Amino acid sequence: MSDIKELKELLSVPHKIVITTHQRPDGDAMGSSLALYHYLKQNNHDTTVILPTEYPAFLGWMPGNASVVIYEKEPKKCALLVEESEIIFCADFNKLDRLDELGKIIEASPSVKVLIDHHLEPNDFATFSFWSTLACSTAELVFDFIIRMGDRKLLNKEIATCIYTGILTDTDRFRIPTTSPIVHRIAAELLELGINHTMIYEEVYETFTENRLRFFGFCIREKMQINKDLKTGIISLETEDLKRFYIQTGDTEGLVNYPLWIKGIRLSVLIIQRPDGVKLSFRSKGDFDVNELANKNFRGGGHRNAAGGKSMLSVAETREQLISILAPLKKQLNP
Repeated sequence: MSDIKELKELLSVPHKIVITTHQRPDGDAMGSSLALYHYLKQNNHDTTVILPTEYPAFLGWMPGNASVVIYEKEPKKCALLVEESEIIFCADFNKLDRLDELGKIIEASPSVKVLIDHHLEPNDFATFSFWSTLACSTAELVFDFIIRMGDRKLLNKEIATCIYTGILTDTDRFRIPTTSPIVHRIAAELLELGINHTMIYEEVYETFTENRLRFFGFCIREKMQINKDLKTGIISLETEDLKRFYIQTGDTEGLVNYPLWIKGIRLSVLIIQRPDGVKLSFRSKGDFDVNELANKNFRGGGHRNAAGGKSMLSVAETREQLISILAPLKKQLNP
């Protein structure tokens, strides 16, 4: 991690600060960004959270949500906020191109940039970098950042709620291997700050619309293919599938995990046609490295057990390409 003393001195006086995260932000992206927002506001900074794109409706309850500005809706306002900023916090992404057009504006900005992230192989664009792949989530690193700044006393229910949401979602409900003893101790401290963990879980996981639940059923029944030989499950979705169920931002969140619920399946892939190309989401169990798979073959990356990528082929062609890539990896998928 960077020298905390130098950044602490910089933040000892009020600044205009922008906080941003990746496109189509998930629970960790929103949780870490809004936790930073509440923390920096307590230190009298003029702070704004800018998102490149819209976020899922099931995260709309989070404290500070009403103050968020979305670039794809208000590009001129966001560009001006970046231009006027003195410090930009970059949370939960490792490369500025994950912000698309907003990333280009931030890259051109002379503002001091602070990276807080846990993804592999970050680009060297930040003045200060608080980065660790050992962290279960960026929210865990935000908690650690606040402690290292000597501001444990500033932790409150709003910050705790946001951090807990980030940890809960990025650990897949405290399931993934990076859910360390430290993570559980952090969760205990957040509970002691008065968060309603039952409410958080319900808001994130139990607020499906009927339409979204029927869509998931359709995907599992009609669109999921299981390759037992490769211990792989693939869900492939075309544009018409999304239109049929009026799919909105965030409605496919979590869908990629379902094939992994089948005994013996070690790799799950979700392939979706988007306006700008085909997107892939990868999830794996054990030692199978989907970050390497995505990085080498689909211009993507992420974590060992969770990554994303993209393809300029059709959905069907991408699925066939993926199967051909996996075939030589059969032994890795069958340890």
